[in-house]
Order: sequence, then structure tokens, then C-alpha cells
Amino acid sequence: MYKFVCINNLLFHHKMDQIDPKNGYNTLTKTFHSLRPQVHLPPETTLFSVTDYVFSVLQPATNSLSTAITALIDSSTGHQLTYSQLTQQIKSLASYLYNVINLSTQDVAFILCSNSIKIPVLYFALLSLGVVVSPSNPINTESEISRQIDICKPVIAFATSSAAHKIPKLKYQTILVDSPEFDSMMSSSMHELDKVRVSQSDLAGILYSSGTTGKMKGVMVTHRNLIASVAGFFPDRESSTVVSLSPVPYFHVYGFCCCIASAAARETVVVMERFDLKKMLRAVEEFRITRIRVAPPVVVGIVKSKDITENYDLTSLERVASAGAPLGKEEIAAFRMKFPAVELWQVYGLTESTAGVFGARNPEESCRWGSVGRLSGNFEAKIVNPDTGEALPPGQQGELWVKGPTIMKGYIGDSESTSTCLLSDGWLRTGDLCYIDEEGFMFVVDRLKELIKYKAYQVAPAELEQLLHSHPEIIDAAVIPYPDEVAGEIPMAAVVKDPQSSLDERSIIDFVAKSVAPYKKIRRVAFVSSIPRNSAGKILRNDLKKKIVPN
Repeated sequence: MYKFVCINNLLFHHKMDQIDPKNGYNTLTKTFHSLRPQVHLPPETTLFSVTDYVFSVLQPATNSLSTAITALIDSSTGHQLTYSQLTQQIKSLASYLYNVINLSTQDVAFILCSNSIKIPVLYFALLSLGVVVSPSNPINTESEISRQIDICKPVIAFATSSAAHKIPKLKYQTILVDSPEFDSMMSSSMHELDKVRVSQSDLAGILYSSGTTGKMKGVMVTHRNLIASVAGFFPDRESSTVVSLSPVPYFHVYGFCCCIASAAARETVVVMERFDLKKMLRAVEEFRITRIRVAPPVVVGIVKSKDITENYDLTSLERVASAGAPLGKEEIAAFRMKFPAVELWQVYGLTESTAGVFGARNPEESCRWGSVGRLSGNFEAKIVNPDTGEALPPGQQGELWVKGPTIMKGYIGDSESTSTCLLSDGWLRTGDLCYIDEEGFMFVVDRLKELIKYKAYQVAPAELEQLLHSHPEIIDAAVIPYPDEVAGEIPMAAVVKDPQSSLDERSIIDFVAKSVAPYKKIRRVAFVSSIPRNSAGKILRNDLKKKIVPN
């Protein structure tokens, strides 16, 4: 037995010896390992909801500074909640939902709300009871909501009064979050709540994704996934309170995780109901915001807006984090020129990975333009040749596979889609074409399924889009395939130009042709009023194709 253990230890250390200290690549296993410190997580067998975890981290602060630390601020009204008040409202609401409505562990709650300071209260209360949270975009159509409800099978819904009519009758009622009744639920102290037993392996959320197959699917996220995401979100606790603003919707995985993790980090969070560039900048000035978390189109919007630094005092801003899609080098350069004192961090993650897997962690890493950062603690990654299945070394492009404690449980009720992207040994196939360089920085080329097949070449739309965004007279752009009898597909640009611009199709084609190889050239242009995007800023290419490509 002793001899067997010794041999195993030797094999383990031999594998570790093969890891390149510059990039984490193991030449033996062809796997990239994180070079960051391991993130401490509670034992998996501990009965612990993500709410328990967050407030176990928060507790030392709330005991001594609860009246001084502001947790949430409504950007439009200025209404504030301290962490002490937040904690009390969560307990009151959880008690009401448990004792009066009789919600039980693993019941599903469907949430159809825009951002407000009530949503973190609702999320934490439901999660503390082991109720599964399934949030949706309130502007979704009734048919889209019906599909989501078929997927998650909720027993109760929470909605704003303007969206509640879209929800069918459920086992329990639809509760209006913007009503006096909900306010009283958050302030009632009539009901005691016994400790609810929640396992970390229990389902915590059902979030919606098109994944790699295009159809809508429900991503199953456990309490363990969220705990690991929160723990890795802020590996280094801030010594002073951060004032942050996140206009990303709370129903999206990015906003969902920020909502939970910000409380663990004792941030003061300024909440915007919906994104508006001028209102966001006004909030930065008014509340002296130090951190913003946004989708890439917001960064582009900031760069493209004229005289923005003259109209608002943004001197409090220290960092902008962008996630949802990669920013191009030209966009980053323009941002840095406009805001030389502000760090611009990029983060890479998916709904299926419960948010961030790669990211910048310091000013030096944020200067690697075009990269989405290095591998986060507790994660492994592979770059895999999509044709042969061979794992590739640094510098070579292939499909990114990731493995770690935040990876989803699977797609609810869809074993076929689950088995396609989530392998039995825990590897998640992301569907993204990427490479990791010699220093461990990851670069996203494009979605594998969005590559344009021009003759024998593959053209990445994202590369051309970043080039188009660099044109001073182009407000927004997207590139899609256009059918062609000779080439199979040709790159076509949909362009939103400045209203004062005289740009035409030929000038745009020539602008791109100067900077790319002949096979990558834009060969058609359509001028449009807007580019359809989802809540995280990703281009909805199928919607765009339906508008401008003939059947």
C-alpha cells in the first residue's frame, strides 16, 4: 500500500514538473493549468446555500460597520439600503415566502423583472430557501416566455406590473415586485424561519442560453457553482469600499453573478433599471463610482461619444470590466487614449461556466490588448483541434475546452445537448475558436459556427467587425455570411453609420481591404439603423440575416 501511494505521488509530481511556469501548459497532458493561487472553497458536503456562503463572508463587516456600509443605491431616486437593512429584508422576505406561501426547496421561481434594488433581496431570499431562481428578460415576447416556462416549470413568478400579463397561471400567484404588498413582505417581522437545509449540489438557478446548438436551453447552475464563482470573483478582498455600477441586466449570467458576488465583496452597488449611456455617466459623476461592469457595446459607445469627458466628471473611475464578447485592439486603444488613468479589464465566460473563466487581474494584465486575460484559479483549459480532437500547444488556434468548479450541471431536460458540449470527465466544449499565447493570455478569434467559409478559407466575423468599429464614421457594425455561387459564402457588412456621414458601400469595402488579406475582404455592405444584440451585447446574427439576406 505504501509503495503504491509513493508511486502515485511520484507520477503526480512528474506531471506537475511538466508545467511551463510562463503559461501553465503541461506538455505531458497538453492541458493549460491556472498559475493563480487556488481559490479556497468550503467542503462540498457542507450544507451551505450560496446565501449562507455570502453572508458568512460578509458577517464580520456587518457586525461592526452595518450602519456605515451602503449596500445598494437606486440610481434614479437615490434610495439606499445599508448591509444591515439588506440582511433584514432578505430574512423577512424568506420567512414570508416559506411560512405564508409555503415555497419548498427545489421549487422553481420564474422572475420577469428589470433591475432594481429589490432584485438582490429577492434572489438572496429565494436561494436561502433552496428555491431555484430562473430569471428572464421582461421585454421577451409571450411565446419566448412560454418556452422558458416549459423548460423550467416554475410554481411561482415574480414580475413587474408592466410584464406580469405575459406569465400564464401557475401553482402559486404571480407576485408584483413593484407593489406595496411586496414591500410589506420585505419588512414583515411576524414570521420566524427555521434553518433550511440546502446542499451545495442542489440546483440554484436555471439561466437561458443558446449554447452551441442555437436553440434555447435552460442551464442548470448549482449552489456549488455559484459559491465557486463568487469565491473566484474577488480573490483579493478590497481594503476600502468599492462603489460599483453594473448596468448589465440581473437576468443575464453576468449580472446575476455580479449581483451575488458584489455583496460578498461588501461593495456599494449603484443599480440602474436599464442601460442609458448618459444616465450611466451622470451616475458615475453623482455617486463617485470607481468600478463599472459592462458589455462591449458600452465601451464602444463611450469611445464613439463626442465631448463625453467635457460633459461629465469621471475622475472617480478607476476600472471598467468588459465581458460578453472580445474587444478589438483598436477599440481598446481608443478607450485608453480617452481615459489613460482608467484600467480596462476583459473577462471571458459563458452561461454554461457560470461567468468568468479567464480575466485580467491587475493593471499589467489589462495592458495585453486584445486578450481576455489569464486562466482563473481552480480551472484547467485545452485548445482542441475541432477536426481531429487533438489538444494543441500554445499559439495554435482551436476550440476552447474548460474544466472547473463553476461548470454547469447540464441543460435541464435536454440530455442530448448536454452530452454534446459537456463531456463525461467534466470538460465543457465552449464552441469558441481561441488560442493561448506563450505567456498564458487567451485570445478569442470567433464562434466556430459563425466562421464564414469563403472558398477554402475561414473568415472570422469578429476580426472584421473590430476593424469596422475603428472607423470614426461607423457607429456599429456586424459581419454575416452572404451566399455566393462561386465562393460558397462571402463576408457582408451591416453598418450603422454616423447620421452626418457620407460613407457609401465602396468606401467601406476599400477601408477594410487596406488592412486584411484578399480572402477576408468585405464584398457587400448594407446600411441599417441598428444591429440586433442580446442583453450581453452579442450580435444576433440570425435575426440580422433574416432582415438583409434573401431566402
